[in-house]
Amino acid sequence: MDTIVAISTAIGNSGIGIIRMSGEESFEIIKKIFKTKKKEVDIKSNTINYGYIVDRDEIIDEVLVSFFKSPKSFTTENMCEINSHGGITIMNKILEICIKNGARLAEPGEFTKRAFLNGRIDLSQAEAIIDVINAKTDKEAKASIKQLNGGLSEKLNKVTKMIMDVLVDIETSIDYPEYDIEEVTNVRILNLMEDVKKEIDELRKTFDNGKILKEGINVAIIGKPNAGKSSLLNAILKEDRAIVTEYEGTTRDTIEEFIQIDGIPIKIIDTAGIRETENVVEKIGINKSKEAADNADFVIIIIDSSKKIEYEDKEILETLKNKKGIILLNKNDLKQEIKEEELEEYSNGKKILSISALNKKGIDELFKTISDMYKFNEIEVDNSLTITNNRHKEAINNILINVSKAIQTINDKMPIDIITINITNILTEIGKITGESVSEDIINEIFKKFCLGK
Repeated sequence: MDTIVAISTAIGNSGIGIIRMSGEESFEIIKKIFKTKKKEVDIKSNTINYGYIVDRDEIIDEVLVSFFKSPKSFTTENMCEINSHGGITIMNKILEICIKNGARLAEPGEFTKRAFLNGRIDLSQAEAIIDVINAKTDKEAKASIKQLNGGLSEKLNKVTKMIMDVLVDIETSIDYPEYDIEEVTNVRILNLMEDVKKEIDELRKTFDNGKILKEGINVAIIGKPNAGKSSLLNAILKEDRAIVTEYEGTTRDTIEEFIQIDGIPIKIIDTAGIRETENVVEKIGINKSKEAADNADFVIIIIDSSKKIEYEDKEILETLKNKKGIILLNKNDLKQEIKEEELEEYSNGKKILSISALNKKGIDELFKTISDMYKFNEIEVDNSLTITNNRHKEAINNILINVSKAIQTINDKMPIDIITINITNILTEIGKITGESVSEDIINEIFKKFCLGK
């Protein structure tokens, strides 16, 4: 493979920047542009060397260069990493010099792609790398690290070995029918399929939690104008993120911010107040509010308890009919005109909580309610493998379908060679996760999601 190079740290001014180079000619290129006090660069694997990047005789930057000899590198190829000062101009200049001396600019994710193609990691581990980079919480990062360390691969390899062993028995039964071992083989296949089903079903059951870990929960705050939606957002964030005034209709668009509750990412969406209006701009905001409520996983309806309940409040409460959510009676620091008992008729069985967004009272109880409803504290990542990838989920579901079909085929006393169709399909689906039976287009699509330099 040719030699690739890219800036691996985020673009922007920083103390240190890293330019990564991998390929057969990496060391030859670095010898041309890296000068030390020695006459010739002494390339020893897993060492860091001090010197200067030069363009002909001009010193470009003072750097440290790390060397990794094949096969003991991230890509399994000869690699070097140039630790330069983190200025945009300096890093781009060093990148240009590397390209001028024989390297080419890497594509997004190409270093990790080479690690996969060269057999150092499988596809599930490669996907875990981007999940680690994009992790929004400690729990999500831990789940991704487990997969990166081969937890999923190890479990799937165990299943693959079980299936390969029984395929040998099937082939023997087909090739030597005179020994009449088909019945014994069927019993073994049936037991095997039950074992495979148990192993794979354990993975399937983790996906709901995995989805929450990776995507989090979308929470929409809705209510009438001046009910306290923006004040609630500010109280949740502990900062003045949204404009709050005594005038109705201040918020005209949705405001989105992320928080964490018990290690789970939560996207909070503040919306425009819902009411009848002739204002065109406000109407657009109200439509966005209703759309946000429809698409949300959890809806917070906030009602001004210092005013009597109105028809518009009742209409908004209907939003909770088929949704998870909570009703907040806000402004409990003022004289109360609405009691909880009055709302029970319209609450659709949802919990009602009295708060003061202005005084930040009741926020912890709101967080606890969300956590309890989704059982955040039961999402354990320290001692278990959690599936967070939709592509993996689809393959796992297909494995279970083929397991069920194989069991049914045996129970229906079908010929043993028919069973091999479903068993082979299981191996194909496992290969889709590990990368052994996946198309080049899918591989390219996966690595396009990576950042440049990774």
